[in-house]
Amino acid sequence: MNRIIAAIALGLFPLVTLGAGGAPPMSANTDISNQESLQSGARIFVNYCMGCHSMEFMRYSRLADDIGLGPDLVAEHLMFTTDKIGDPMTIAMQADDASGWFGVAPPDLSVIARARGVDWLYTYLTTFYADPDPARPFGVNNIMFPEVGMPHILWPLQGVQSYILAERPADVVSEHIEGIEPDAKGFRLQTAIVAKDGDTTYTTHVTDMLEVTIPGSMKPAEFRKAVRDLVNFLDYVGEPAKLVRFQIGYWVIIFLAVFALLARALYKDYWRDVH
Repeated sequence: MNRIIAAIALGLFPLVTLGAGGAPPMSANTDISNQESLQSGARIFVNYCMGCHSMEFMRYSRLADDIGLGPDLVAEHLMFTTDKIGDPMTIAMQADDASGWFGVAPPDLSVIARARGVDWLYTYLTTFYADPDPARPFGVNNIMFPEVGMPHILWPLQGVQSYILAERPADVVSEHIEGIEPDAKGFRLQTAIVAKDGDTTYTTHVTDMLEVTIPGSMKPAEFRKAVRDLVNFLDYVGEPAKLVRFQIGYWVIIFLAVFALLARALYKDYWRDVH
């Protein structure tokens, strides 16, 4: 019940927390059966996200069992000294303090992957860029969430991206991003532009760039993999039983296939004398 309430709550105030998307998301290509990816994502979450975001529906003990680390390694690498293995993944930051610092308390991320979707999260976390506008409180903006209120907490890994605009027609009416593609330097933004030439309105396309201009500790491809691992971990936390559900599902399909063959054989045997 708590998970359902949290998912509904996240859906009720997206503009306050992570906001609406500004472009079609890229594919995250996550795989929660990949334990190495889950372990990497858990490490990134604890090191970079858990200062502000809790996961109160996930316990360290469940995490230790599911991602293949065991209690000792989880206690050594993913827990703070005051935590116990049976504790939920909560944080010390008080909601009132967080509201004063950020304008709104950072949300618990237990079910964020279910509320937002892994593709949205992956694109959101990879498309921060520098914005010198004095109105931007942390000096960054985001392709998926324009006017984002969250700092780019992963910048030590990614570095700083700049939004480099291609040449545009003189009289632009409107524009929107139609697609985002990974690039060796960052991302290519396929942008559709509606412009005017006298009394005529026409559509043209340009390719803008999100380019890493101040390098981080990772190359763009390495950073995309790290974010994919983080999003994979968030997907797992949103529904840990999915790991077991998939395993059970395979056996259910096998059972139904065998049962169908037996039922067909029994049917033919019953009707043999009739035909």
